Amino acid sequence: MQDLIPFVKRIKLDEGMPSLVGNTPLLPLVTLTDRTRTKAQVFAKAEWFNPSGSVKDRPAWGIIQQALHQGLILPGIHLLDSTSGNMGIAYATFGTALGIPITLAMPSNASPERIKIMDALGAELVLTDPLEGSDGAILVAREMAAENPGKYYYANQYDNPENWKAHYRTTGPELIEQTQGKITHFVVGMGTTGTLTGVSRYLRDYYPEVEVIGVQPDSPLNGLEGLKHLLTTIQPGIYDPTAADRIIEIRTEDAYGMVRFLAREEGYFVGISSGAAAVAARQVANEIKDGVVVTIFPDAGFKYLSDEDLWIAS
Repeated sequence: MQDLIPFVKRIKLDEGMPSLVGNTPLLPLVTLTDRTRTKAQVFAKAEWFNPSGSVKDRPAWGIIQQALHQGLILPGIHLLDSTSGNMGIAYATFGTALGIPITLAMPSNASPERIKIMDALGAELVLTDPLEGSDGAILVAREMAAENPGKYYYANQYDNPENWKAHYRTTGPELIEQTQGKITHFVVGMGTTGTLTGVSRYLRDYYPEVEVIGVQPDSPLNGLEGLKHLLTTIQPGIYDPTAADRIIEIRTEDAYGMVRFLAREEGYFVGISSGAAAVAARQVANEIKDGVVVTIFPDAGFKYLSDEDLWIAS
């Protein structure tokens, strides 16, 4: 086995860098709610504390680890997937550490910061039609995998069960531990839906009284990078339509405004999908008289600095 997978020499599968994935801090959002209307507390998981800077480290490591255990990634084989950015950065981070070549299909209008980070980490990028968004990148990755089955291991994050299982094993238990079991509502953005599906299944198994609320854009044409309008896009194979008790739709403008608010009022420099999650969490908190609302902040704001519309208030 050592001869077949020589690139595992630097990091053992169950040691080293994986110990840094997860166990991210739980941050209080003290100015978010209207204290005259509710006593609810709101918290967010700061996922930029993961090694590559986002929540995607959890499923990326789970997918790579399982593929290595199954012998699906051998010397010379590239891990291939589509990405809107964060998953690709996570793949590239772990791939570089393990010596696994990474090939990524990604819309060409992804932020320049994302493209530069993946290029710096040595990933091979295939930029796809920006008008086709993440769905276009998915279709290109599928075509590449079908045409070159001996060259690629197609990780397929949207359909790979290791995506949601990573959150079942880590994110769900962390939410319970960090809130001392007092969480009453879980609010989460919907992209690949891995976080939603995994955490929801964990909560349904052990804490079924917690209400799970999904968050998606309010229209197909939106600026909420990392989130999908599931009614009009390719639906992920891992998506469980029963995972959310309800779904809140968020306007791009509201998410952008929340990103600025969090930076200037709370001191949290977060990304766009975090802003959308915070808008929904505030709505839920203001609807209830008491409780503990927890959401996920997938990443920090560093990869969005080139988006002038985000940082200039209208």
